[in-house]
Amino acid sequence: MEISDELICLFSAEVREDDDRYTIEIPKREVATGAVDAGDIYRVALIERDGVDAGTDDRTESPTATEGPQPPVERGEIRYVEIEDLGKQGDGIARVERGYVIIVPDTDVGERVKIEITEVKSNFAVGEVIEADG
Repeated sequence: MEISDELICLFSAEVREDDDRYTIEIPKREVATGAVDAGDIYRVALIERDGVDAGTDDRTESPTATEGPQPPVERGEIRYVEIEDLGKQGDGIARVERGYVIIVPDTDVGERVKIEITEVKSNFAVGEVIEADG
C-alpha cells in the first residue's frame, strides 16, 4: 500500500454509530502535538487493520486487552514529537500520553520530528526519524 507524503498523522480508532452519523474520535495527542488543528478540515482515509476481519473487534480476543494500560503507540505508527530531553546514551527522549517515553536516536532537545515507531515495549518505544522540521 502506498502512503501519501501529505500524511500528517496516523492512529487507530473505533468507528462509532451516533444516531444518524458515524464518528471517529481523533486522539487528543494529535491536536496537542500540533499535527491537527481543531476546526480545520482534513481528508480522512480508513485502512483495515492487518489481520483483522472487517466487522470484528480484536480487542476482545486478546488477553492483554484487559490486563491494564497498553502502550499508547503501535509499531509502524507515524507521529510528530518534540524532543524534550537526552538519555544517558545521548538519544533524544520524547514523551507522549501518560508520560510514555519514545527514544529517538540522532536528535537534539527542542527538535520537532516526524517519526515512525519501530519498537514498542511496555514502558518505552523507539522511533526512527522520517523528517525533521525546519
